Amino acid sequence: MNTLTASAEKPLARRIVILGLVLGAACVLAAVFSGLGYRMDWWHFRTGIQIFKWSFYAAIAAVGLSLIGLAISRKSRSVVVMSVLGILIGGIMVYIPFSWKQTLDAYPYIHDITTDVNDPPQFVAVVALRGPGDHPVTYDGAEVAAQQKQAYPDLQPWNSGAGPEEVFAAATRVIDSMGMEIVASNEGDLHIEATDTTLLYGFKDDMVVRIVETGDGTRVDVRSKSRVGRSDLGQNAKRVRTFLGRLEEELPG
Repeated sequence: MNTLTASAEKPLARRIVILGLVLGAACVLAAVFSGLGYRMDWWHFRTGIQIFKWSFYAAIAAVGLSLIGLAISRKSRSVVVMSVLGILIGGIMVYIPFSWKQTLDAYPYIHDITTDVNDPPQFVAVVALRGPGDHPVTYDGAEVAAQQKQAYPDLQPWNSGAGPEEVFAAATRVIDSMGMEIVASNEGDLHIEATDTTLLYGFKDDMVVRIVETGDGTRVDVRSKSRVGRSDLGQNAKRVRTFLGRLEEELPG
């Protein structure tokens, strides 16, 4: 009787783990196409986010099926291997959106970050690149400024003893090193605008650099703003920090 039970459990376990593995692989494809579909204008980015969200729930089911199959596998080698693969693939697809949600909750729901909230640098060239459904280039105002000060108190103007032309050249090199696309570069006005594009969804954030000569050197202000979405998951602040950090490396002291 035990032998018959074991022989019946093996094909059942195999079917279950195959289902879990296929479901996990489908979650990977759904997550990838959620972004590619938006980049190719097949659907709105919110649709892509919903697809990604549902792939998270499906991945949980994939892990569950893989665990069930593993539990009744009677140590069948092929079933165990497929179970482990299903758990790994499903686990990764659970972890990624979970970590994104954790990041989302850790930052304020703002997407316009600047080193000068009283007189933020203004976008000019990127105005023509923003569509009807994108955020306007105007600064988001006092409420956002207050949230930024609380969340990112370290973001301040950067000052250098170097001349403005030297700072301008260094800022251009830094933007290139960050893989951003320079939209406008005006050495006469000491004004640079650039766009950063995310890998999967192709979300675009615009950054503007304002360089001003002071009595004893040069002041640099930066502003980075997303084109879509309420929260930027802290990416605009990270971009500003990265830019200023690399600029300081280019022009120490």
